[in-house]
Amino acid sequence: MGFPANGASVTDKPFKFLIYGRTGWIGGLLGKLCQEQGIDFAYGSGRLENRLSLEADVAAVKPSHVFNAAGVTGRPNVDWCESHKVETIRTNVVGTLTLADVCREKGLVLINYATGCIFEYDSVHPIGSGIGFKEEDTPNFVGSFYSKTKAMVEELLKNYENVCTLRVRMPISSDLSNPRNFITKITRYEKVVNIPNSMTILDELLPISIEMAKRNLTGIWNFTNPGVVSHNDILEMYREHINPNFTWKNFTLEEQAKVIIAPRSNNELEATKLKQEFPELLSIKESLIKYVFKPNQKTAGA
Repeated sequence: MGFPANGASVTDKPFKFLIYGRTGWIGGLLGKLCQEQGIDFAYGSGRLENRLSLEADVAAVKPSHVFNAAGVTGRPNVDWCESHKVETIRTNVVGTLTLADVCREKGLVLINYATGCIFEYDSVHPIGSGIGFKEEDTPNFVGSFYSKTKAMVEELLKNYENVCTLRVRMPISSDLSNPRNFITKITRYEKVVNIPNSMTILDELLPISIEMAKRNLTGIWNFTNPGVVSHNDILEMYREHINPNFTWKNFTLEEQAKVIIAPRSNNELEATKLKQEFPELLSIKESLIKYVFKPNQKTAGA
C-alpha cells in the first residue's frame, strides 16, 4: 500500500491535518493545538457514514494525516446509547470503518481516538494490583452498548495497517468548566464511587497524539498516563488546590447501579508502550498536578 514504515518520518511534504469532530471536545482542542503549533489543518465537513463526502473532503484538503475525534458518546452520558442503538452503530461502527477504509485507499494514516472503556477489573487484573490491561488484550467489558460498539470497531480496525487506535479513558483537561471533563463531572455529582482508574490528561496527551501522527505510528496504544487515580484522590486534590471547602459523598457500585442504566467500566491500562515511545510522559498524579491543578490554582488565587 505504500504506507511509511511504522515510526518512519513522513515524506518531505508539509503536514496538513484533516480533523473530524469539529464540534466535539477533543476535536476542538486539536484545532487549537494545530493553530498554536502552526500546523495547517482543516475540519472535515463530510458525515463519517457517507463515503462520497469523505472522499470529497480528502480531495479538497489533500491532507498528510487524518484525525478522527468524531463519534457518539451520548448526552448527557453513555446511557443515551442504550436507547439509540442504530444511531450509535451508524457513527461509531459504520462511520469509523468507512473513514479508515477511505484513508487506506488514499494511503493516509488515520489517528483514531478510541476508548479504553472496553475492559473491567477481573481475577487476572484485580483492583490495586498494578497489573494493567495491555494493547493486545481482548476487551472483556460488555456492560454498555457504547463500549460494545467500540470493542467491535477496535477488533475490525486491527486489519487496517494505516490506523493508529488511541484508547482514551475518563478524559481530563485544565478547563474545569467543561461539562465533559471527568473532574467537572464528579465535582457536580451528588455521590461518587471511589475506584482507581487509568485516565487521560488531554493537556499532556493530545500534543503527543500530534507527534504520533508525525512519526506515522500505527496499531493500538493505551492512551493514558501511567498508573491509576481514584475518584477520592482527585477530589482531595481539588479540595487542596481549588476549593478548600469542597465536600463529597461516596456510594458503592451497587448503589450507583440503581441510578444509571448501563454499567460503567473500571480498569487499569498498562501504559508501558506509550512511555517507551515518549519517556517524558508523566504519571497520572504528577500530570494532574502539573497540567490541571497548578494552573487553576494560580487563577483561583489571582
